[in-house]
Amino acid sequence: MKRCDNILNNEYYRRCIDRTGEYEKDRIYCLHDMTHALDVARIAYIRALETNSGIKKDVIYAAALVHDAGRCMQYENGTPHNEAAAAIAERVLPECGYSVGEVKEIADAVMAHRDGEAGTELAGVLKFADDMSRMCLWCKAKATCKWDEEDMNVTLEY
Repeated sequence: MKRCDNILNNEYYRRCIDRTGEYEKDRIYCLHDMTHALDVARIAYIRALETNSGIKKDVIYAAALVHDAGRCMQYENGTPHNEAAAAIAERVLPECGYSVGEVKEIADAVMAHRDGEAGTELAGVLKFADDMSRMCLWCKAKATCKWDEEDMNVTLEY
């Protein structure tokens, strides 16, 4: 997964992730850090295998790695994080060896990952994994979380 390693070593990507970490250093709710990104990647990959999607592993991981990379811009200027993350994907992924078609597919999936109606198969596994990656049962902030109780993950599925 050389191309994913390229993402992780991309200076601009790392700056975005580090800035988000600074904004969230005192956050009591779910974080948007590398642990979350990798949880999303692994769950999305499992889901893609379960559904026989045929999506390439490093495309799934790329989408997961960048899906919240725009959080820093949401904190800084109010840009919705999915829009900012899609722009980050469009800037970073070509430098990391992804084709024009792959960049578009990943940016579109990142853009759609917040919607209830994910348009592509990649967007669907990304959204599913993003939702499933939170273990609400163990969360210290569960009582004040904005998630509806019926949406909280309180059983182990992935």
